[in-house]
Amino acid sequence: MTWLVPLLVLVPLLGAAVALGLLRHQKLQRAITVVVLVVALAVAATLMVLVDHHGTIVVQVGGWDAPYGISLVVDRLSALLLTVSASVLLIVLLFSIGQGLAADDGEAPVTIFYPTYLVLAAGVLDSFIAGDLFNLYVAFEMLLVASYVLITLGGSEQRVRAGTTYIVTSLIASAIFLAAIGLVYGATGTVNIAQISERVADLPEHVQLLLHTMLLIGFGIKAAVFPLAFWLPDSYPTAPAPVTAVFAGLLTKVGIYAIIRLETVIFPGPQLNNVLLVVAVLTMVVGVLGAVSQTDVKRLLSFTLISHIGFMVMGVGLGTVAGTAAAVFYTVHHIVVQTTLFLVSGLMERVGGTTSTRSLGGLLKAAPLLAALYLVPAFNLGGIPPFSGFIGKLGLFRAAAEDGSPLAYVTIAAGVVTSLLTLYALMRVWDAAFWRPKPAAEAAAPHATTAEPHAALRSPEPAPLTVSEETGEAFHPGGSVTVTDAPHASSASRPTTGSTETVGEAPTKVRLPRMLVGVTTVAVLGSVALTVVAGPLYGYASRAAESLESPDRYVQAVLGGDR
Repeated sequence: MTWLVPLLVLVPLLGAAVALGLLRHQKLQRAITVVVLVVALAVAATLMVLVDHHGTIVVQVGGWDAPYGISLVVDRLSALLLTVSASVLLIVLLFSIGQGLAADDGEAPVTIFYPTYLVLAAGVLDSFIAGDLFNLYVAFEMLLVASYVLITLGGSEQRVRAGTTYIVTSLIASAIFLAAIGLVYGATGTVNIAQISERVADLPEHVQLLLHTMLLIGFGIKAAVFPLAFWLPDSYPTAPAPVTAVFAGLLTKVGIYAIIRLETVIFPGPQLNNVLLVVAVLTMVVGVLGAVSQTDVKRLLSFTLISHIGFMVMGVGLGTVAGTAAAVFYTVHHIVVQTTLFLVSGLMERVGGTTSTRSLGGLLKAAPLLAALYLVPAFNLGGIPPFSGFIGKLGLFRAAAEDGSPLAYVTIAAGVVTSLLTLYALMRVWDAAFWRPKPAAEAAAPHATTAEPHAALRSPEPAPLTVSEETGEAFHPGGSVTVTDAPHASSASRPTTGSTETVGEAPTKVRLPRMLVGVTTVAVLGSVALTVVAGPLYGYASRAAESLESPDRYVQAVLGGDR
């Protein structure tokens, strides 16, 4: 079944090429994109089962044996993240279809959303199966190109400005990574991860430290760890809700995956473990303090994203099977829950016309189902038992307690404080947006655009829109569509689809588009399902960690022979 592995990259790229040739046939673009991601999910799930029963699957591209050719490697860690990522990519795509995101407003070529999204998918999936550093670099660059297009979708000035910050930071990370690859090749004579693992131990200690540090910095920027996460809160909230959701769920986790590979296969020793634990503490604390200070939901979630990256780095920094297993489990949990919360924030913006808690209010009465959809993943992210967030954090704290060092206990304390402050920040949003009534000034103009700097960035609307009752998709009678998260946010004369509110009154009841609600509900149920299957999932993560902490298995699978 080795032929399945290349399909994870080839099918999305071929789908992107076909979709690009169908710019004037949006329905066909949608159908192709959905089919491609369904195929990718089926392949990933199949590989997950095969790898767990039969061991690591390796494909030598073109028949060139490692280390001369390109190796594609799927082990338990890769297969698990491939499956979860493909699921998230499909869910977010369906949400974007329901929102009417991918269309043409005459200002920007946003019909390229579908092919660009498939290129992004190919980059994410390729990152998880790359068996050499240069192929991993190529996957990162696919991500960078696609993500820059998506983050500036609609072409507004503020999105382009935020996208510029994002791409400059990403290019710096790529430059550091590429320089590190050159140094690794100069020192070891190879870029194959398995062969590097064999040869790196023969290098002088100071050379190992230099290579290790450079790679860690490059991956740390991608993962948004402190102090390398300054770019994220100003970049992610400006994008449309589906784009922000997939970025928050997957792009930083590609960096975490690379750090796990770096610390378990390439440099498996404890050389920088204490540094990682210090970084984990600072990432958790600084990130959550930033979240507590925010009044915009998307920026708040962006800071919680940073803070909870610290939990994953904590597990890796412990350098034990138990710590790595907890980190893998928590990575899966965070991909699903963080993506879900950003999708819910998109619905909040659609109902309230903003994501600023200063302007939101009365959403519990306006959209009771939305209130439930927010509360469940919020409790999960905060670590309330029995949700998967609690299970993952408990695993991390137990692994740190087994370590027994003073620094490990500091990470436990930081984790507890971060969890409590995360719950406080998310419940403050609940109180402001759902429980309290809408502010009087906003009730007089329920859809006025917020003054919050990153709260509601819109593309210019060229003409009035028609809104589909079935899908909630905004479209022009002539066939072109504008890009907007809250299509009615800038005009009080056009009420939200199905709304019973009137100008001058606080919102009473809003009927959200069924497709958006359905997709978000599936995402919320998926986050709950992680709790239901926590036992088997944690067992899978533990088996993945056992393999990772024995790098000889990886080396033998890729290079073969008696090693």
